[in-house]
Amino acid sequence: METTGPVISGFGLDYLGLANLKAAHWNLSAGALYEQALRRSEAKLSKDGALVAITGQHTGRSPNDKFTVREETTEADIWWGPNKPFTEEAFDRLHARMTAYLQGRDVFVQDLWAGADAAYRLPVRIVTQHAWHNLFAQNMFIRPSLADRAQFEPGFTVLQVPDFRAVPERDGTRSDVFVVINFKKKLVLIGGTSYAGEIKKSIFSVLNFMLPAQGVLPMHCSANIGPGGDTAIFFGLSGTGKTTLSADASRTLIGDDEHGWSDNGVFNFEGGCYAKVIRLSAEAEPEIYETTRRFGTVLENVVMDEGTRALDLDDARLTENTRASYPIDFIPNASATGRGGQPLNIIMLTADAFGVLPPIAQLTADQAMYHFLSGYTARVAGTEKGVTEPQATFSTCFGAPFMPRHPTVYAKLLGEKIQAHGARCWLVNTGWTGGAYGTGSRMKIAHTRALVNAALSGELAGVRHIPEPNFGLAVPEGCAGVPADVLVPRNSWSDKSAFDATAHEVARRFEANFTQFQDQVDEKVVCAGIRTAA
Repeated sequence: METTGPVISGFGLDYLGLANLKAAHWNLSAGALYEQALRRSEAKLSKDGALVAITGQHTGRSPNDKFTVREETTEADIWWGPNKPFTEEAFDRLHARMTAYLQGRDVFVQDLWAGADAAYRLPVRIVTQHAWHNLFAQNMFIRPSLADRAQFEPGFTVLQVPDFRAVPERDGTRSDVFVVINFKKKLVLIGGTSYAGEIKKSIFSVLNFMLPAQGVLPMHCSANIGPGGDTAIFFGLSGTGKTTLSADASRTLIGDDEHGWSDNGVFNFEGGCYAKVIRLSAEAEPEIYETTRRFGTVLENVVMDEGTRALDLDDARLTENTRASYPIDFIPNASATGRGGQPLNIIMLTADAFGVLPPIAQLTADQAMYHFLSGYTARVAGTEKGVTEPQATFSTCFGAPFMPRHPTVYAKLLGEKIQAHGARCWLVNTGWTGGAYGTGSRMKIAHTRALVNAALSGELAGVRHIPEPNFGLAVPEGCAGVPADVLVPRNSWSDKSAFDATAHEVARRFEANFTQFQDQVDEKVVCAGIRTAA
C-alpha cells in the first residue's frame, strides 16, 4: 500500500479493518486535495478558485436513513423515539462489506479536532473515499499542528464511502443510503450519499451525546461577540438565518452552526462554516459572498458556466440547498480562538411559514425553555430529501435529528445556564410577513438585522413591550428602522379574520406538540407555554 502525506499518525488504520488499500493519503493540504479531486474528476474549478462538486441524487441530509447502534453501554441514555436502532451484528456486517469494497482503492485521511475548548475537544479521524470530501472535513473541523497529528489518536472515526451502497434486505437499512453511529466502537459509517453535510452532522450527534454528561450544553446555533465583549448565541434550523445574522461585520464571529456552552463560556465545535449560498447577495451578505470566490472553498451543487467557469448563485436547478464550506478565517472578523464568554443574549430563530409570529419578542427563562423544546420553524426547500417548499415543523432543541438524548436533558441544561448567567432571551421570526407562504413575503433581512442589533445593544430591553394575544409573547413597541406594521403581524395582513384564524391554528399546533413534554418539565415551563382558548 502506498502512503502519502506531510504527516502520518503513528496510530494507523488497522483498527478500521482496512486492508489491501491501493493508497492512503494522510492530512493532505488544500492544494494537494484540489489536485487529487481534479485529477479524479470529482469536482471542477471555478474561475475564482473555488472547488465545485455536484452530489448527484442526494443534495441534502437523509434523516430517515440515520441509525444508532443499540448496545449495552449507551442504551439507557439514548432517546429511542426518533433515534432508529441498529443491531451490533448488522453494523459489523455492514462495516465488513465497506472495508471489502475499499480493497484496491484509495482513501483520504484527516486527523482533526472537534471543539475549540481543549478541556472538551474530541479528536476525530475522517476517512473518505473522495478527495473533495476530505477537503470539506479539513475546512469544517479544527486543524491540529503537524506535531499533534504525528501523535494523533482518534476519539471517534467517520468512515465515509459514498459510492458504496447498502442493500436494505441484506443490511437492515431503509434504503441504499445509511448513516450509522456506534458509540461503543466510536465509529460512524456513511454510505450511498455524497452530501458532505452528513460528515459534520454525524460528529455533531456524537458530541450531543457525550457533552451533557460533562455539564456542557451542545447547541445547534451560531455565536458571535460584540465590541464590548458580549457573547450572543443564535439557535435555529437550516435556513432560519443563523449564518447570515452571526456573520455581522460589527461583531466577531465565533462560529456559524455548532457550539458548546460550558462553565468556561461558549466554544465552537468547528473550524469552518457551511453556509447556504442560493441567491446569495454581495450587498446583503458580503462576507459570505466573498468566500464563494476563494481558493479553498468547496461549493456543493452550485451551477457554473462550463465555458467561463463563472458561478450563478441564483440558479437552483440542482437544489435550493446550495452550500459553501470554507475555513472560518475566510470571514474577516472571525475569532482566532473559537471561544467566547458567558452569553448575554440568546436568540431563537424561526422561519414561520404561516406569517403570524412577530419578528421579535422577548422571552422569560421559562418561555425560552418552552420554545427551545418546541423548536418551531419551517423546513426550507432542499435541506432534506423530498422537501420542495417550506413546511411547518417542530424540531425540538432546534436540532432533533442530531439529539441522541431526550430533549429535556438539553432543556434542563439550558434553563440552568440561563438562570446562572442571567442571559436575555429573544424569539426572532425570519419567516413570512403580510400573509402566509404563497401570499405574504419573506421578512426583510434589513429589518431582522435592525431588530437583532437593537436586542444585542440593550435598546429593546429598555422599551415598552406590548402583550401579544395569540402566543403570550412580549413585543417591543417600536424599533428604529422597522415599520410599526411589521412589529405587529396582524397589522401587516390585509385580511384580519384570516390572520386570527391562522394564528389560532398555529397556537393550537404549538399546544398539541408540547403535550409530549409537559409531564417531564417544571410546571412553570408548561404554564409559560401557549394555550389556546377552549
